[in-house]
Amino acid sequence: MSTPPLSGIRIFDMTRVLAGPYSTALLADLGAEVIKLEPPTGDEYRHIGPFRDGESALFQLTNRGKQSIAIDLRLPEGQRLARDLAATCDVAVENFRPGVAAKLGLDAATLRARRPDMIYASISGFGQTGPWTGQPAYDLVVQALSGLMSVNGEEGGAPLKVGESYGDLMGGLFASWAILAALFRRATTGEGATIDVSMHDALFSLLPTAHAQYLFADREPARVGNRHPLSTPFGCYQAKDGLIAICVLNEKHFAAFAGLIGHPDLPSDPKFATDSARTENEPALKSLIELWLATMTADEAVAVLSATGIPCAPIRSFPAAANSEQTRERGLVSSLPHDRLGTVPVVGQPVRFDEGKPLSSTSAPALGADADRVLSRCLNLAQADIAALRASGVLTE
Repeated sequence: MSTPPLSGIRIFDMTRVLAGPYSTALLADLGAEVIKLEPPTGDEYRHIGPFRDGESALFQLTNRGKQSIAIDLRLPEGQRLARDLAATCDVAVENFRPGVAAKLGLDAATLRARRPDMIYASISGFGQTGPWTGQPAYDLVVQALSGLMSVNGEEGGAPLKVGESYGDLMGGLFASWAILAALFRRATTGEGATIDVSMHDALFSLLPTAHAQYLFADREPARVGNRHPLSTPFGCYQAKDGLIAICVLNEKHFAAFAGLIGHPDLPSDPKFATDSARTENEPALKSLIELWLATMTADEAVAVLSATGIPCAPIRSFPAAANSEQTRERGLVSSLPHDRLGTVPVVGQPVRFDEGKPLSSTSAPALGADADRVLSRCLNLAQADIAALRASGVLTE
């Protein structure tokens, strides 16, 4: 791609840990200049393992393409310097607990008073309003309160968290989506925007199957394990050496599938004639399917089902997924140069533009490594001024 989509956009990144850094990393991949503000001790993720030669893998994966400046915001001079930097940026992003940005003079009202066309995005656990706004917002807490855990888990078993920090990731993803929408509006109207992104809201919005059951059918969604709550057969079934995912999407598929497993009469049986009937009688149908699968390995079953056009797949381990031909061909795992480590693996944004996959050109920065360059370019500060800021403790590295 000759010109990255966000070329010329400068972002003041006040975020840390995961939700905010993930959001701004996506924007850095698209060509935005991202100035990462860190405290003297650095983003908390710099201190969370796993580590390679002292460098945090999580920090590397979520802070590629950024420039780091470490400012002590406990000092009035540090707050003033941060406000000056923010005024040179098109976008500001923060994920402090609600109220903290205002205490630092880095809230939307303060920064947009100085630059009205700024896009200011706040990412928090429960948003800037509402009775839960001040609650601590760890991903597990948000998964618990959003309803996600209540519908995730084995049938008849306990609620189960998703095995990744989805509250953080989805909050970050929606924040980047909202920032792009606000930038588009600004390009046509000149207006800035103040964006309020809640991790809780993000997760709740991503439960359409539960919404359908509760809001339309007045039915409390239940945990159903590895099967679909509304369609059957659509789930994971036991073959001789492991589980296989099978997705029967329509009546034509089911007729073909029934013949394949040796029961061509199933579509005419009232217990299995419709998708809803099959779901009501799922245990009986599952028994027939697994009786057929018992003599085959997962790979053998996939070959037979695929030849009939039935969507299916073995359940792969993460190493197998990371090293698959599909992953390699699509360039999902890349590498970037790193001052200490030589190169580091990164997983950038996944979307292709004009057949290209945008990715930041630099790895995650060392703490405060870009202060001189950022301050001289953005604020035209001389080296003597920057040295004075260091001497006063405002700048650290």
